[in-house]
Amino acid sequence: MASPAVLHEQRAPKLLRELNVWHATSVVAGTIIGSGIFLVPAEMMQAVGSAGLVYLAWILGGLLSFFGALTYAELAAVRPWAGGEYVYVRDAYGPLPGFLYGWTWFLIAKPASIASITAGLVRVLGNFSALSFLPHPLFSWHATPTRVLVINYGHLVAIAATVLISALNYVGVRKAGHFQIAFTVLKVVMIVVIAFVAFAAASGSWSNFSTTFTGARGGVAGFMAALVAALWAYDGWNDLNMVSEEVQRPEKNIPIALISGVVLVAGLYMGMNAAIQHAMPATAIARTSVPASAATQIAIGGWGAFLVSIGMAVSMLASLNGTVMSGGRIPFAVARDRYFFKALGEVHPRFHTPALALIVQAALAVVLVLVGGAFRELFSLAIFAEWLFYAVAASTIFVFRKREPNRPKPYRTVGYPIVPALFIGAAGVLLFYTFVDNLSNSIAGLVVILTGIPVFFYFANRRAGKQI
Repeated sequence: MASPAVLHEQRAPKLLRELNVWHATSVVAGTIIGSGIFLVPAEMMQAVGSAGLVYLAWILGGLLSFFGALTYAELAAVRPWAGGEYVYVRDAYGPLPGFLYGWTWFLIAKPASIASITAGLVRVLGNFSALSFLPHPLFSWHATPTRVLVINYGHLVAIAATVLISALNYVGVRKAGHFQIAFTVLKVVMIVVIAFVAFAAASGSWSNFSTTFTGARGGVAGFMAALVAALWAYDGWNDLNMVSEEVQRPEKNIPIALISGVVLVAGLYMGMNAAIQHAMPATAIARTSVPASAATQIAIGGWGAFLVSIGMAVSMLASLNGTVMSGGRIPFAVARDRYFFKALGEVHPRFHTPALALIVQAALAVVLVLVGGAFRELFSLAIFAEWLFYAVAASTIFVFRKREPNRPKPYRTVGYPIVPALFIGAAGVLLFYTFVDNLSNSIAGLVVILTGIPVFFYFANRRAGKQI
């Protein structure tokens, strides 16, 4: 007969598999497509100076992201549990590396991503004349003699967006999944419409593809900068793996969603970039902060900026939902293993969601929104840590293939071992250039990771003492 503790564990509410393949695909595509496609074409042109090299960076970035998706598809099919990469790293290399992954995502990466998205949403909304008051201050507080904390209307909007999307995820993953489908479809339609409008510009010309920007950074360093920008625009495809435990038939639906989602986004990105290039020469693209907006303004005037602003806002809402949804599962998975506060690993008895984990994540994001520009430093230092763990998580496929040769694999990575090796190599190159270009934040990112070591041993000792 089972002990009372075991019976309680068996009767405790669980996460439910309520996301179908359409929900899963929308999590992939909807989380990837944020504001990046509207902004990075200018950064990429400034880096390489020609349409051909910009496209090469987009293609390589898409291929590398696709290779990552193929690798993660096998990992998720074999280990379809909440936490995604945390689970892979934990099972391959032990609880300490797994905890350090979860620690980094919980403390910085996900809250900073949420704060970044909501801050971007406020900036976009501020472009509408009716909302021009958003930057106006509500009140200020002298936190220290040298630092003044200013709260404006925009902060309230960012906090409201964080709270509302977190609340949506709190009351059910299927509700959040329906929201994700609706806004992903809407953003895809918006991107297609914006690209069509830009292509229709009367002054557009295919000859623009042969123009160059003479002030580009150029060389290998310039191309790597463009590739980094493309990879960041593709970032987010791995978020689905974090909610694997709530996907129906994960051995089939997760590979389908990862592969089709990345392919869909790559096609949209190529089309949007082509439309921008058709509407504007290279120099104009490089000197424009939002090339998509400039391209549509050329075609239809002031309505172009309005259209792009709507598209950016819709994209950010879907990205925010996917980020909140996936982020809440990481501390939940760590806590469920008893390496973090136990309450974070509990499931809501009615809504079957990691409720407290979502609340704490939202609170951390709100704090970052309120401290203003400081969260941007946290986000930039997290970039190095993110790609470090992408490489580590992807490498676990080799560990599992060797350690578990007879384990059934519903999906096997096409092109193994070359495909995952190429992805890991690309992550290594990106890490190198990120480290060199942003040395202080990269070192700070390593420091943040290492601060999790004493925290891990504190919880590990408690876990051992309770014989959990």
